[in-house]
Amino acid sequence: MRDYGSDKPDLRVALKLTELTDIMKSVEFKVFRSAAELPDGRVAALCVPGGATLTRKEIDDYTTFVAVFGTKGLAYIKVNDAAQPTEQGLQSPIVKFLSADVLSQILVRSGARSGDLIFFCADRSKIVDDALGALRSKIGHDRGYAQAGWKPLWVIDFPMFEYDEQNKTWGARHHPFTAPKDGHENLFEEHPGQALAKAYDVVLNGWELGGGSVRIHREEIQSKVFGALNMSAEDQQRKFGFLLNALKYGAPPHGGIAFGLDRTVALMAGVEQIRDVIAFPKTQRGQDLLVHAPSPVTEQQLRDLHIRIHSSDQLR
Repeated sequence: MRDYGSDKPDLRVALKLTELTDIMKSVEFKVFRSAAELPDGRVAALCVPGGATLTRKEIDDYTTFVAVFGTKGLAYIKVNDAAQPTEQGLQSPIVKFLSADVLSQILVRSGARSGDLIFFCADRSKIVDDALGALRSKIGHDRGYAQAGWKPLWVIDFPMFEYDEQNKTWGARHHPFTAPKDGHENLFEEHPGQALAKAYDVVLNGWELGGGSVRIHREEIQSKVFGALNMSAEDQQRKFGFLLNALKYGAPPHGGIAFGLDRTVALMAGVEQIRDVIAFPKTQRGQDLLVHAPSPVTEQQLRDLHIRIHSSDQLR
């Protein structure tokens, strides 16, 4: 996530993100500083080799592209002369708000050279990751920075939990039956955000081909996971007592993985969506044109299934 902004990066694109959060906590530029000071904030950059040739319209188009991820904007610096980390060598409306020392650190960290362009995004980490991760892939393919061939990788060390800002609670990142890494159950009480899971994905050229995890096989670990999700002992027994009681008698360590055959075939065929390799894909409205589903049902069919339909003002 730090380097690619995605948990399924396309490694054919060699570009990487640059972490700048730490040096932006003391700058006068409020947009960067306020994001850096957020508990889950991030300021990151993407250096585009030769990007100084981008027109203002092209920059605006990329800004519009990342807006769908919730960004408030996309700052940039054109590096006309990397030897001059000032307004003389750098072209951007934001240069005047950053000191020469900060600008020098940006150039060093990003590896920017004369003729490059640096994009910046500052917001909550998820927004920054999603926006720059997608921008990295798009620019890589748009401007010829993507290599040919297959670039597979395993993605591991997923977080056990993610924080729900709206409800102010922790939830399971994958599901509450995924095993934590050994010893990470000790982090649940005070540092749940630092706990990692025994979960894994296999990724190829930016596509998640499969994913899975090692499951919890010990009752005390399962109970701790439920506790971290703010589930009382009474609720645990009421909802999952059967599972907790079964685990007390012993279960073997177990795990698995599921592969997406349709995604693999789509990659082999060189198409952009799996609908192109599925024999009878559903329409965007969820209709199956082969068997004409969904279709009307009779009252007798509903009675056979003990289903009763009530009219609703919302559906009229």
